[in-house]
Amino acid sequence: MDLGPMTLFHDLVDDAGLFPPTALPMAEALRRHSADLAKGSPVLTHRFLCPASRLPELRARLDSPVRLGLILDTPEVPPLDGLTVELVEVPGGRAVGLGFPARQFVEVTAAQLPVDVPPGVGLKIRCGGLTAAAFPTAQDLGSFITYCAEHGLPFKATAGLHNAVRHFYPTLGTDRHGFLNLVLAVCAAVEGGDPVPVLRSTDVGGLVRLAQAVPDATAKRARELLVSYGSCSTSTPVEDLLALGLITDTTVDAPVDAEENA
Repeated sequence: MDLGPMTLFHDLVDDAGLFPPTALPMAEALRRHSADLAKGSPVLTHRFLCPASRLPELRARLDSPVRLGLILDTPEVPPLDGLTVELVEVPGGRAVGLGFPARQFVEVTAAQLPVDVPPGVGLKIRCGGLTAAAFPTAQDLGSFITYCAEHGLPFKATAGLHNAVRHFYPTLGTDRHGFLNLVLAVCAAVEGGDPVPVLRSTDVGGLVRLAQAVPDATAKRARELLVSYGSCSTSTPVEDLLALGLITDTTVDAPVDAEENA
């Protein structure tokens, strides 16, 4: 059986509920995270993204263990005091010494490439934000994806990926990238193709057919490259994939034999 769509979307979405535009209060974000854990959708990584500066607040509200992605918004890595950190996202374009075992992803822009990172360290790309200028062009995002594919650098994405398919966002007067476009662009890159046309596409039917035709080997290589992306909504990605027919309720509940991307 072709498992392409299942492999493509398994462990895809990190919980970024603390971040804009949703920006939930800590207690509410943790309640939502707990509810998501109970539902168990494999589209979600069930990893909770938290700024380092808010770790004291997290500890005060936490009543059960949580798998953390740490956003290093402080000059130094704070004491973890028993918290389980799976990955660390670092701004500024340079890796840092962590002092504990976790995957590290250094945030860069396409303009900063090429970049020198230590072995085992990946990259992070911002796909949007609160202003139109925060959204990279399809050409810039495509250049970043191609660079990662050519150098075997795993990466994470964040911001702006609110829906599956690229669309115009009138509030900011710019196009928003789609997370389906992003996943399929990575598939194109690992096969040696140009990711830019896929990133630019607004053809919903064409993108769905493309996703359904992704070979298993390509899907696995693509998801080894694209580790996950952070979303302030944990329901919209699942709802979009269900609406597009790329997952079903059965798919959501089924175990998937895919490599760990945490």
